[in-house]
Amino acid sequence: MGDEHLISKKELLDLTGISYGQLYRWKRKGLIPEAWFLKKSAFTGQETFFPRVEMLARVERIKGMKDDLALDDLADLLAPAPRHLELHLEDLVSRNILSKTTVDLLFEVRPLTDPLDFETVLHGWIAERLLGSGSIGLEEASLILKTLAAHPFEGGDPSGQFLFARKRGVGFCLIVFGSGTPHLDPDARVVAQHDFLTLVGDLRIALSGDKK
Repeated sequence: MGDEHLISKKELLDLTGISYGQLYRWKRKGLIPEAWFLKKSAFTGQETFFPRVEMLARVERIKGMKDDLALDDLADLLAPAPRHLELHLEDLVSRNILSKTTVDLLFEVRPLTDPLDFETVLHGWIAERLLGSGSIGLEEASLILKTLAAHPFEGGDPSGQFLFARKRGVGFCLIVFGSGTPHLDPDARVVAQHDFLTLVGDLRIALSGDKK
């Protein structure tokens, strides 16, 4: 990960207005992943840095929700491994988490059980968002679902990035686990690039919404 994608602890605290104590209290509660605390050498010695985009988005999400939820409840909501979720197909479709079209695509890629496991729902939700935005077509959504199914999270850890790009009209999907940064052919056009931990947090928030 290049330094341009990082933010220092000092800059983070200055930009967001949170305190040192809040930052590490949120870390202890599991609101911020341990993997995001990156130690790097600097002219003042070793300093802590974070992935810039993901960290700023996570801090704003926590600040926006912490008045409505206890920290333990918020930690459960943002945790990579959901604890007590019953993810039934009919409920997911009725709540517009997944469309019937996306469910049909999932069935084409793999056998499904009901309730679904969280990672399968996440894969479908990624395709759902891109289809809904008009960024991709059905064939490309199927390609994304096949790629995600072939490369599950290592040890259940969703640290990493998802990327979909096109070159000369041909789409391809790239998955990078850990803190690596994808480097693409300069002729390729990035259609979508997302951090998995952010996607997991966003899906957890969507799932926590009011049920019909």
